[in-house]
Amino acid sequence: MLELGWLSVKLFFQGKLLRDPIYFMKQTIIGTTIGLLVLVLLAQAEIPFCLPVTISSLTTGLIMPFLLKDFKMK
Repeated sequence: MLELGWLSVKLFFQGKLLRDPIYFMKQTIIGTTIGLLVLVLLAQAEIPFCLPVTISSLTTGLIMPFLLKDFKMK
């Protein structure tokens, strides 16, 4: 398992893991921005901070598979 992870990290830094790294970064930034927006909006409410963190994490986790459905690796 560690060997597979090490190989993936090595290929990523060599630029041989992703077919279109710009698309990957764009989709990741979109998902992160949506999660951050949800976090900031919910943090304004008078509720414990653990709830906005949990809800924004779940939102981001649900959005990412849809954003990266066309993601291709080499």
